[in-house]
Amino acid sequence: MTFVRVCGAGELEEDTPKRVELDGTPISVVRTEGEVFAVHDICSHANVSLSEGEVDDCHIECWLHGSRFDLRSGKPDSLPATRPVPVYPVKIEGDDVLVSLTQES
Repeated sequence: MTFVRVCGAGELEEDTPKRVELDGTPISVVRTEGEVFAVHDICSHANVSLSEGEVDDCHIECWLHGSRFDLRSGKPDSLPATRPVPVYPVKIEGDDVLVSLTQES
């Protein structure tokens, strides 16, 4: 599995998504509850950026229609979304946040 640096850990504010692109793939990177997560940044219901939404209780909410996605699994827990978003493996090395495009789910 190949990991690529996407940002510095110090660039991530708690519960504030950061949009990055890795090889043309939009990713939302989120620090919450003492962990860092990476999910596909486009809502599976509508073509909008999840990084513009809010984070609460290890979920990211789509700002347009209110669907919430679990940052650990990518699964939606509210309508109108019914399909999960891809989740990507994350490693922290020093101050570097590294992400692999190999999907966990």
